[in-house]
Amino acid sequence: EQRGPRLSSTACGGDFVGCHAPDPWVKQGRMSRSDPHNARPGILPAAGLTALSEAGAIRAVEPLAPGQVQPASLDLRLGARAWRVRASFLPGAQATVAGKLPQVSLHELDLRGGAVFEAGCVYVVELMEALRLPEDIAGIANPKSSTGRLDVFTRLICDRAREFDRVPAGYDGPLFAEVSPRTFSLLVRTGSRLNQLRLRRGPVTFGDEDLRALQARARVVDGEADIDQGIALTVDLANSVGGRIGYRAKRHAGLIDIDRVNAYEALDYWEPLTARPNQTLVLDPNEFYILASREAVSIPPDFAAEMVPYNPLVGEFRVHYAGFMDPGFGYAGAGGKGARIVLEVRSHDVPFILEHGQIIGRLIFEPLTEAPALVYGQGLGSHYQAQGLKLSKHFRV
Repeated sequence: EQRGPRLSSTACGGDFVGCHAPDPWVKQGRMSRSDPHNARPGILPAAGLTALSEAGAIRAVEPLAPGQVQPASLDLRLGARAWRVRASFLPGAQATVAGKLPQVSLHELDLRGGAVFEAGCVYVVELMEALRLPEDIAGIANPKSSTGRLDVFTRLICDRAREFDRVPAGYDGPLFAEVSPRTFSLLVRTGSRLNQLRLRRGPVTFGDEDLRALQARARVVDGEADIDQGIALTVDLANSVGGRIGYRAKRHAGLIDIDRVNAYEALDYWEPLTARPNQTLVLDPNEFYILASREAVSIPPDFAAEMVPYNPLVGEFRVHYAGFMDPGFGYAGAGGKGARIVLEVRSHDVPFILEHGQIIGRLIFEPLTEAPALVYGQGLGSHYQAQGLKLSKHFRV
């Protein structure tokens, strides 16, 4: 007999570390709107995330692990159980994820000893973290950089959600991840980190005029900045690294352990792509590519950035699964001196000719409530500082 998910007693109950919030943070069992750390609008840095964790607004079945709190985001960890589901779903405004799972679940997996997520299948995983947010704090999620570079489609789901990767202000409940490997099958386990969460006190308005001033002051991209609802980024198909412009994923390659670093020979999984005289690349439907931006990016310490993942006006393809860029990414003060944006590209239903210098997306910026004590690249296990064209951390090139 198929057993339904058993979530109500553990995902939100008293088993979480840090559930008891000290006064004056609690008001009638809920977090106060007044955050004693900082009340400015913007993205919360590491100190703000840590303060929320200590106050019980971020709860977990185990204490937060070293390196889990990043300069402006929190890595989320897979929990003990996953369900292979027959289709992706959202619970909708009147339902919980636990309530929907019995209708779509095919079977349950125990992740404590490790389990394989097969390419082409969809899984829903309970996460180790849950939230009890203040009424003025909301969240947004994205895959981690390494997850996106493996062509793993990962989205956050919360109870009563009508869209993925969004956590409403004041949310109180569990978190789940939808995980769908597209090219490579993955070995995952309890504690593996596939996606990340940003918390925002808002609303925050940072328009094009603000962005022009930031570009003039901090040179967030090299060269001319095309600013129109964000800074345009273009693709490098000329001569990125010794004539190599990117990689195309090989189908039917081996299994990848998501937690192993520098463990796999790149050529077993990827076909290198070299520059062509006409500086174009034909994107084949349903193939996955790793490319790089022409522009080098530098994120100031008091800002965070996000790559807009898809714009239907620039072509029939999706760019950049993992959109977050932390404060200090590519920043000279953190050892970056500019970093190219690695682009995870998948064409849709038709072949598409990509040309050198074509706009492939836009970078949007948001201020932090305050600059973090440490930025990307400063002793945080940052794998992609000062990067050019680069595969995920799992591969030896």
